[in-house]
Amino acid sequence: MLAVERGAERFSEILASVDGLSDRLLAQRLKELESSGLIVREVIASTPVQVRYRPTERGSDLLASLQPLVTWGQRWGTP
Repeated sequence: MLAVERGAERFSEILASVDGLSDRLLAQRLKELESSGLIVREVIASTPVQVRYRPTERGSDLLASLQPLVTWGQRWGTP
């Protein structure tokens, strides 16, 4: 979900931002996050159809809560 927080909205953008992630696993995780109420999937009727993902208020609150752990991990990550 951090890719979504950084501004990645489309499936391909999220997939490209995470090394080694398969499209099948990403699709599964996005469905799980959506069913948990952490992200919202928006279908835009255009040609071609566009699908965008964004965090919900609940998801944004969770991300803000996790940010200190992310910062700690970046500072003290595995040697």
